[in-house]
Amino acid sequence: MNFKRFLPSTSLFNHLTQQARFFVGDPFPNKLTLYLRRAELIDSIRLALRSSSGNSLPSLLNTRLLDSFVVTQALRCAPSADSALSFMETLKTVTHFEHSQNTLHALATVLSKFKRNAELKSLIGAIFAGKFNNVRVSFMNLMQWYAAAGDLDAVLSTWDEYRRAEKRVCTESYNIVMHLYVQMSKNFEAVEVFHRMINEGAIPNCRTYTVIIEHLISLGKLDSAREVFSMMPLMRIKQTLKQFSVLVEAFIGAERFDEAKSFLIEMKDDGKFPSRTMRPSLQRMKEAGYVEETEEFLREMLPDERIGNVGYCEDSSDEDGDEDGGDDGYVDGIKLKPWLDPKALASALKQWNYEVVATLESVNFVWTTRMVCKVLRNFNSAETAWNFFCWVASQPGFTHDVYTVERMITLLARHGHAEMVDKLLTKVRMEGMRLSFSTIRLLIDFYGISKNADAALKVFQDDRALCGAISKFNLMLLYSSLLRTLTKCRRNQDALDVLEEMILNGIVPDIQTFSGLIYHFALQGDIRTVQKLFALVRQSGVEPDAYIYKVIIQAYCKCQRAALAWRVFEDMMNSNLMPDFATKELLLKSLWNEGRRREAAAVEESCDNRNEVLPLVLRGHIWTVSSADLMRVYNIYATSCKSDTA
Repeated sequence: MNFKRFLPSTSLFNHLTQQARFFVGDPFPNKLTLYLRRAELIDSIRLALRSSSGNSLPSLLNTRLLDSFVVTQALRCAPSADSALSFMETLKTVTHFEHSQNTLHALATVLSKFKRNAELKSLIGAIFAGKFNNVRVSFMNLMQWYAAAGDLDAVLSTWDEYRRAEKRVCTESYNIVMHLYVQMSKNFEAVEVFHRMINEGAIPNCRTYTVIIEHLISLGKLDSAREVFSMMPLMRIKQTLKQFSVLVEAFIGAERFDEAKSFLIEMKDDGKFPSRTMRPSLQRMKEAGYVEETEEFLREMLPDERIGNVGYCEDSSDEDGDEDGGDDGYVDGIKLKPWLDPKALASALKQWNYEVVATLESVNFVWTTRMVCKVLRNFNSAETAWNFFCWVASQPGFTHDVYTVERMITLLARHGHAEMVDKLLTKVRMEGMRLSFSTIRLLIDFYGISKNADAALKVFQDDRALCGAISKFNLMLLYSSLLRTLTKCRRNQDALDVLEEMILNGIVPDIQTFSGLIYHFALQGDIRTVQKLFALVRQSGVEPDAYIYKVIIQAYCKCQRAALAWRVFEDMMNSNLMPDFATKELLLKSLWNEGRRREAAAVEESCDNRNEVLPLVLRGHIWTVSSADLMRVYNIYATSCKSDTA
């Protein structure tokens, strides 16, 4: 397909004249009005793209409102690749419009979604040939498009090129390849990509575990999927709504209702909304006798009758219709929910003032908990978010609940507004609300970002009771978050006091918490505290892994204490653990710089005597995940896939 036709063939004079005609005039009174007008146009285009005739599309596009934002959103809503291409063809007649990176990326996404590989590659070729101004395509863009199109060879070829161009590639690139292998039932290859990820030092993220969990479920390995899911908090990885959803649906499908019930309880305690895709499964669970456990979720999933439709009725006959039919006028036509983009809406509300509020009230939005949470999440300003939060509380039919309150509390904490957080927490106590454990932990983590150690200590000491009883494991995670925040705020003595309190209360830190503390104090040059902490690791019954040795060696070398690093290296080798190549080279360089040639030679000799190839990177990361945890996930994954193949 020739993508040159998307470029208007007009003279510069005509182009400027058309622009003048469209853009000279009074601007919109505020950004919200512009957003609302754009939304109306996008809805009209959405309906026209679904119309069999499409005759209304050219007249719709003849407006000053048409810009790259409107075109991008309309393309994303296209019901088919043909409708998107037809829309692009019609845009050729709009002389004031010029494609942007967003519009062409949106088109590529649609083409890949509908497996139109030839057109996708033609578009990519046109972009690389420079036929569109200021449009760039990254390796990740290409991998995502080719993966959605199911083109494995193109994905692998692009990934290889990406790896040659960059020293390290992002975690998402591994996820894309893994997911595509899973879709193509290439079990062994998917496992190998995960193994390659952790061996090359990339840290798996929540999407990585979503791919693994979905893969295990597809193989019927529900217990393995549940085991991987249960490990995620230990690795400081957020358990997502999608993971809860696929697990609940899988266990209900297997008629393991009690286990599905435990996931639902955990999901509710974590402050997560149920996905509407879960409705058929939950209905089945309800019919099996689990009425109380599913009733609240099913009620929240019901369509809100206050939200109307935008409609377009095909004029297909001259027969008389019922003028009083209401929605029946759309029976033979098209009905869609109104287009709404929470991110764009939040941006439009950025300049909060009387005029914006009046405009917002005039459109009579139906405010639901889900919508308010989405809008709050997209505010960049805590002040604007707070103004919106207070305003929406007075809107007819809406009442704040624990979900919206939690969203507001965490946003305020991230921006360091501790006093406002305290006011909301007081309100939570008065209302008898119960916060989720993850919210309390997020507050402490966010106070680390805003460098407010006192506020974090107050949440830990006074406010953690708001989430109810806390298990010993969760209390360990909470202590770990507090220790990390205190080190970020350079509150060293407070961190040591909290660690002592933690151990006295019978809560043993995990290896990644110890590694984070050791790394922090080593960089501070506090060698004595590092030595005490390392001794405490063994006293606590925690087995040091190769990664914690690496952390100590690197920290000592950065502090120009190569002799101490050498002793740690000896201890590491005596424990039958090996450093990675980078750690060995750093130690050698530090020893040579300090004139310790004998020790440097001993390092070389020790590594050579092992007759083992040094790992490229040691698995793990301070504060978050240990090497043992990553290997446990890998073993579960590999064993499950191997047994399925056998």
